Amino acid sequence: MGGTIALTLAYDGSGFAGFARQPGQRTVQGELERALGTVLRREVEVVGAGRTDAGVHALGQVVSFPAAGDEPDHGVLLRSLNALCGDGIVVTEVRPAEKDFSARHSAVAREYRYRLVPGPVPPLFLADLAWWVKGPLALGPMRDAASYLIGEHDFRSFCVVASAEGRRTFRCVEHIDIAPETALGEHCLVIRIVGNAFLHSMVRIIVGSLVEVGRGRRPAEWMGEALEAGDRAAAGPTAPPHGLVLWHVDYPEECWL
Repeated sequence: MGGTIALTLAYDGSGFAGFARQPGQRTVQGELERALGTVLRREVEVVGAGRTDAGVHALGQVVSFPAAGDEPDHGVLLRSLNALCGDGIVVTEVRPAEKDFSARHSAVAREYRYRLVPGPVPPLFLADLAWWVKGPLALGPMRDAASYLIGEHDFRSFCVVASAEGRRTFRCVEHIDIAPETALGEHCLVIRIVGNAFLHSMVRIIVGSLVEVGRGRRPAEWMGEALEAGDRAAAGPTAPPHGLVLWHVDYPEECWL
């Protein structure tokens, strides 16, 4: 094949201790690298577009690894990996990329979607895929609050404190859409967030903060104040992981062979 191989993955994060490899823990990266090692008969280290936390799902995670030229046909590799990865991971695409392609560094945008089920009745089919918020949520104020986050800002207030130490915390958020949806016959709200990159737990803290506004506990303009504060304590709680999905990653067209 030559160059780099990119894989698109979907996974149910509930059975994993996150994406990133960890000794003694079942992780997405660890399971995928084990399967690749079996198929290719060599040690393979992959790079992922996003390091999702424990319990976070993915529909369009992208990983890459250098090709040695001895890989099987794309279709064979796809089938072999899906036979070996185990429960909870599906490889949906195998794609050749340029030699200098990196699933992480070549990405120009990442899209996450977070699903909420508001109201007094808990979800059934969506129980493992949505945060049940036991009460109504006001969409208008949530949308007004989200508008404060659009553009390039210092998102230090919206990330895990330890992860921000000594690091640049500016990111560019392109879109935040909040819309009702029906999934498997159940009513939910989907918060769609698109940005160039995200800090540790940034999307979940944004969602937790938007829910505070939607519940009427904070006014919309509080979101702008939290952003300006540059302090994690100024923003809202971290939303549970199981409502979050890494939906899609965008790359320049010239990355692909």
